[in-house]
Amino acid sequence: MRRIPTCVLSDAGPPRVTGGHALDRHVQIGSLTKALTGTLLARMAEAGVVGLDDPVERWLPAPPGTGITLLNLARHTSGLPRLPPRLGGRDPYAAFGRAELLALVRVLDTVAERPPGDEEYSNLGYAVLGAALSAAGGAAYEELLDTYVLRPLDVTEVTAHPAPGQRLTAPGFWPGVRRRPWTMDGAILPAGGLWATPRATADLVVRLLVERRLGEPSVSWQSAGPLRWHNGATGDASVFAGALEDGRWVVVHRLNGRAEQTDEAGIEVLKRGK
Repeated sequence: MRRIPTCVLSDAGPPRVTGGHALDRHVQIGSLTKALTGTLLARMAEAGVVGLDDPVERWLPAPPGTGITLLNLARHTSGLPRLPPRLGGRDPYAAFGRAELLALVRVLDTVAERPPGDEEYSNLGYAVLGAALSAAGGAAYEELLDTYVLRPLDVTEVTAHPAPGQRLTAPGFWPGVRRRPWTMDGAILPAGGLWATPRATADLVVRLLVERRLGEPSVSWQSAGPLRWHNGATGDASVFAGALEDGRWVVVHRLNGRAEQTDEAGIEVLKRGK
């Protein structure tokens, strides 16, 4: 059985790194990106750049009257489907660029599967949210994230474009061969395209959820009793990150393996406190 490269960081002790994982190499964090996009929304709202209840059509060429607000997008209550249509292949998001996103935005009233209100997890919704924030802020998503979130938190090892020598991808089936990661630096970036080192991911969890340096955690974080958490998965990487109200926290990142097992490993660390 192949060993799954794993990195575990928590408040309970020193980092545990196995199977060739690394603390200082950028890895894909998938939908954990959403927690940062939601924080960006909150920070831009605090600064008066956007309003949480702004309709999508205020910032993007969506039809009037969809009833979808920026807060709906962040809370997964927009009524939009989980994924953009017509994705497929080994690299499903590679062809989903700005032009494809705006084409969907222009017919958003027909793309929505239900009226806003009910919760339904949506990567498409976060792609739309990121585009709206970029339009409102007059800058690229990465630039806004750096200005409003990363620099105030003093976190630097987060990016959509790590240098090839600084990124760590999953091992392939043949010795010395690494798998090609999904391309997620286009329109899907705000939903799941960021890369971060595990140590930077741990800093984000501590500073956002434990120390709360930017205030109350954003609505993008999931809640389960005393636990705030988010996970993420791409083709060959998965992450679980969370913190309890008593200050215990954990980050688990794995290359290859099943994403649900990454979640289970994170929960187990919190339960054991070690």
